[in-house]
This record gives sequence, C-alpha cells and structure tokens, in this order.
Amino acid sequence: MHNTKGVDVTRTAGMSRRSFLTLLGGAAALSACGFQLRGQQDYTFKRLAITGGVPQMVARLERMVEGGSDTVIVKSYEKPDATLNLSEAPGMRTLSLNAQGVVQEYELVYNLNYSLMGADGTLLIPPSAIALNRSMTYSDQYTLAKKSESTLLYNDMRNDAVDQLTRRLATVRSLYPAPSEQTSGIAPRAPLPVPPL
Repeated sequence: MHNTKGVDVTRTAGMSRRSFLTLLGGAAALSACGFQLRGQQDYTFKRLAITGGVPQMVARLERMVEGGSDTVIVKSYEKPDATLNLSEAPGMRTLSLNAQGVVQEYELVYNLNYSLMGADGTLLIPPSAIALNRSMTYSDQYTLAKKSESTLLYNDMRNDAVDQLTRRLATVRSLYPAPSEQTSGIAPRAPLPVPPL
C-alpha cells in the first residue's frame, strides 16, 4: 500500500472505482426503463425558423431546441422544415384594493401566441396560446422595487412559456400530417385562476 501524507491511495482509488461503477450501473438501469433527461426532445423538423417574439425569448428558445435535440435554428430564407410564428402579450390587472381604494395587489398576465407552419404551407400547429399569471403586492413607497419585481415576474413567465412551448413542439409527429394526425390548437377557454399570494 502506498501512503501519501496519511492518505491510503489504494483505498481511495478503490472507492472511486466503486462509485464510478455504481453511477454507471444506475445510468444503465435508467436508460433501460426508458428514462430520458428532461429537455431531450426528438422533433420531427430538423431545421426550424422562428419569426416574431422578443430577442430574449427567441434566444432562450434557440438554446433549448438546439441544446436538447438535433434540430438547428435557421433563418427563414435558409429552407427551414418548419417556421414557428410567435407573439407575446404581457398585461396587468388590479387584483385587490385596500379600504381607501388604493391598489394593494396586481395580477400580471402573460400570453404567448404561436403557430407552426411546414415548408409547404401546411399548418402543423394551428394558432394556439399559453397563458400564465402571477400576483404582486404593490405600494407607492416602493415604486422602483416593484417595477424591478414585475420585470422579474414577467421574465419568469416568459421562461415558463418557452419551456411549455418546447414540449408542445414535440407533439408534431409529421411534416405532412393526415387529417387524423393533425395537432390540435390549444387556447385557454376559462379565465386564469387567481394567482397564489
């Protein structure tokens, strides 16, 4: 046995080997049962163009699509297999007032509207929407802080919407779907629930 400054090198190497083999065995077992890391998608389209959307949203969507699949993001003139059309609509509503009629809470709402069109004009995902909301307390004393908080909440909703969108894009199974294979549009039919406090 080699001893270096009180550390048993042989024992440490044996533990490292054992830990590695345990990790490898666990990974093999997970892959055998069909486990797939979150974010790994197999999109039908391999070249996707994105139109509309704010740069921050488009950048996150590009990272998620290219980082989690073999699909690449291309410009609309580079012969994409599909084109994703995006538009967002943030908004704010009064949620509650105090006894003097001054706003105590706001409801921040965020809608991401999207559709997916194939290279030949086939509508792969009809116009759909992802609707999200958050609540935010408010006070005139902290106007700047509340403005920063609302920006953070809108960014959080935008990121959540992009995460949902990547999963919805994975529901497209064919670039030339038969009527029975067409992906249905999704639109919020009921008002958003009151956001949690």
